[in-house]
Amino acid sequence: MVVSDSRATAAGFLGGLVVLGLLVVVVGVDRVAGAVAGASPVVAVAVVAVAVGWLLAWGLVLRSVLGALGIDISAVGAFLVFSAATFANNVTPFGQAGGEPLSALLIAEVADSEYETGLAAIASVDAINLVPSIGLATLGLGFYAVTTTLGSRLEVVGASIGLLAAALVVGAVLGWRYRDGVEATVARLVTPLVRTVARVWPGRRPPAPDAVAGRVAGFFATIEHIAGDRRRLAAALAFSTLGWLGLTAALWLSLLSLGHATPFAAAMLAVPAGTVASVTPLPGGLGGVEAVQIGLLAAVTGVGAEALTAAVLVHRGATYWLPILVGGAASSALGVSETVVEDA
Repeated sequence: MVVSDSRATAAGFLGGLVVLGLLVVVVGVDRVAGAVAGASPVVAVAVVAVAVGWLLAWGLVLRSVLGALGIDISAVGAFLVFSAATFANNVTPFGQAGGEPLSALLIAEVADSEYETGLAAIASVDAINLVPSIGLATLGLGFYAVTTTLGSRLEVVGASIGLLAAALVVGAVLGWRYRDGVEATVARLVTPLVRTVARVWPGRRPPAPDAVAGRVAGFFATIEHIAGDRRRLAAALAFSTLGWLGLTAALWLSLLSLGHATPFAAAMLAVPAGTVASVTPLPGGLGGVEAVQIGLLAAVTGVGAEALTAAVLVHRGATYWLPILVGGAASSALGVSETVVEDA
């Protein structure tokens, strides 16, 4: 399964590694390397185990969403599919915005469904995962608001979280209330784009406007179907929260592996904020996520820059590089096998 142009991917990784390298150079290569070398192997293994648990939990979010559509998939199958989707996000620019179309194609192929069904499924997973992230960041910020005096950096973070939460609520309410109008607007905007791409794509004919509108309608109908299954939606939110706690625990354990028992709230704040930086031109936010997490941890902990940098590198090793390895293998496996999904 091809996930992106190899030259574009290589250029993206090179850019991300340059940013990450500059970050390490600023802190001090020898100091960071020494801190990483001093990490507890036992705790580092725990970081990896928790990261695998995070992938499994979010795979179960996808399983719940597909279950709402009548697509039965095993827990192992969901883990593999979500790992492959994470791989796509991590090797394409702009994070999920770049990887989700590829993830949708993978889900559609494995589930033997239409492309818009796969796109609606992965979009629903993203929307579900957004809700606990805001709650987690709010709790982390609340802890420091009660126990310390917020600095200017945390005030900006707090204002951003508040605006994001308000936008999420207002957007969800208005989008649901006026969903027919939203659907018509999307169809009107997407149709000329799809037809233009089809004209220049070798071997493709421009689809009829009615056909594009039908695909858009199918996408929104799938979203409505998922939202209507309250039991599976509640299960998906529970699994999503469990996954976020796993990601947070992985960062907290990474700090602990270096001998720093920081408040869990520090990781609760840094992990969701760091994911925002994944929406950059660099694959998976490589370099940007690390910088945001280090900056926030520096603002709320008394840990030195070299230890924070080392801890974030350990954390990202388990939550960025490991999913690339696992997801890449899963992508290859799913490209030749469709046995992980059974029709409901």
